[in-house]
Amino acid sequence: MAGDKSDALIEFEKVCMRFAGQQVLRDITFTVPQGQTLVVLGESGCGKTVLLKLIIGLLRPTSGCVRFDGRILTNLSDFELARQRLRFGYVFQGAALFDSLSVFDNVAFGLRELRRFSEHEIRENVRQRLQEVGLPPGVEAKKPAELSGGMKKRVALARALAINPEVMLYDEPTTGLDPIMSDVINELILQTRKRHPVTSVVVTHDMHTARKVADRIIMLYPLSRLKPEESQILFDGTPDELQQCPDPRVHQFIEGKAGERLRELGTQNSKAETS
Repeated sequence: MAGDKSDALIEFEKVCMRFAGQQVLRDITFTVPQGQTLVVLGESGCGKTVLLKLIIGLLRPTSGCVRFDGRILTNLSDFELARQRLRFGYVFQGAALFDSLSVFDNVAFGLRELRRFSEHEIRENVRQRLQEVGLPPGVEAKKPAELSGGMKKRVALARALAINPEVMLYDEPTTGLDPIMSDVINELILQTRKRHPVTSVVVTHDMHTARKVADRIIMLYPLSRLKPEESQILFDGTPDELQQCPDPRVHQFIEGKAGERLRELGTQNSKAETS
């Protein structure tokens, strides 16, 4: 289920990422076809958010290459890279709203940066996007501090959709939300795909989100617990195939069982005490 390279919109080819001597990603290779919703699973520290930042060119890989629409991002000038980023909508983990701006101005921010629209067009676009994510009339004047966590996430989604992106990137879209609001966000991700012809990459550790929104799932594993010859991608396939994966590490993650990890931590503590 690796995707057909001929219709790939996003391509990773032997991508490695290292920070101050610590390797986070190793030989990551996959493609994402246009229109697919890819979910990237994995526990904290396995490089999921780093992967998103590589897709949009906020980070440069230590080695290997990332292509978007056939172009290697590291070969682009700053101007060309900025133009490519306008094709992306990014929903950050903590919503990342501008605290000093109203909801209206947060959603309008990207549209104003484009400098292609009149204030009347911007106002109508913002109204439509806020309605699309289920926010009530009157919310436009509020500041982020006056919003609940779920409302902030929906404003962030409205802001990302306002520029009519070709690709949507979601970084832990349900983190910190209660189960009902988490499912509201999942439904909005599904509705976005139905209403707009977007390609989506969703980074999460939430299995309910993964099962609900994914066409395809990739699961990453922390390099610190892998042998040098092992692939960092433990699984690549459909949600149904994930349930049948024989790898015990995948099974442990999707079932949320801590037994093996507790044994690993116990062994590490014992070694630390005897050293």
